[in-house]
Amino acid sequence: MTLYYTSMSSPIGPLLLAGDGGVLSVIRFSSGKGSGGADPAWVRDDAAFPEAVRELGEYFDGTRRTFNLDLAPSGTAFQREVLDALLTIPYGETRSYADIARQLGRPRAVRAVGAANGRNPLPIVIPCHRVIGSDGSLTGFGGGLDTKRFLLGLEAGGAAGDLAGRAPAPDPRR
Repeated sequence: MTLYYTSMSSPIGPLLLAGDGGVLSVIRFSSGKGSGGADPAWVRDDAAFPEAVRELGEYFDGTRRTFNLDLAPSGTAFQREVLDALLTIPYGETRSYADIARQLGRPRAVRAVGAANGRNPLPIVIPCHRVIGSDGSLTGFGGGLDTKRFLLGLEAGGAAGDLAGRAPAPDPRR
C-alpha cells in the first residue's frame, strides 16, 4: 500500500500528516521525540488530507473540540485499546496513566499504558497530551513538554499561540 503525506503549519510548528490518502495513520511533529520527516517510500501529495488540515486548523483556532476523521492507527491490540481509551478523555480534561489502566480493567498496567501512550501514531487527534502523572505533573510527550503544555493550555482556554509555556495547564484535579 502506498502512503501519501503532506505537511501543515501550526502554532506548535509544522506537522506531517500521512496515510493511504483517505485515512490518516500518522501525525509527526517537527521536533521532540515524536518528530520525523516522511519515510522515503511515501509519496508527497499536498492535496492529501484536506479534512484533517481543516479540522486541525480549527482545533488550533479554538473552534473545534472533537475530530471527525477516518483514522488507522497502527499498534498491538493492547496499544489500540489504550488509544481507544484516550479518545474518551473529554476536551479540556486530563487523566492519569493509572486512570487509563483502571478504565481498561488492568490497574497494574500503568507502565504498559504509558508505553502505549508514548507510541501513539496520531497525537493531538488521539489526545495523548491529556494524560498526566498521578501527581498532576506533566510527563513525557512526543512533541516535547512545551508542546504538551501549549495543547493543555489551549484546551483550558489559555493563550493560543503562546508556546513559551505561559499558557496554564488545566488543573488535573477537576
